[in-house]
Amino acid sequence: MDKTRISVDFNEMVDYNIVMLSQTDTRTDSHGSIVTLYEGMPISIYEEDIYENEEVDYLIAEGIVIKHDLYAYPFFPHVKWFCLIDSNGIQNKPELRKDRSVPSL
Repeated sequence: MDKTRISVDFNEMVDYNIVMLSQTDTRTDSHGSIVTLYEGMPISIYEEDIYENEEVDYLIAEGIVIKHDLYAYPFFPHVKWFCLIDSNGIQNKPELRKDRSVPSL
């Protein structure tokens, strides 16, 4: 991983540039540290994309933490925080690839 990131599920997009981030005020980052979320916080996010051969690519994005606006997005009332993804969007980063395949004996 190129830097500390918070995992997300890009299948949980609520708009073209907004993804669900957390139901609570804290998340664990890619290094195992607890991160307290707040409005306007810059954030780096990722999702592992695992292939059948067990190779892993990463989908990554940068953005800011925004509080769920129930008026704008009345669905998903259980989610407290979203990530507003910046204009660079979601990028595939195969150069961060991690090979999880089992070595041959």
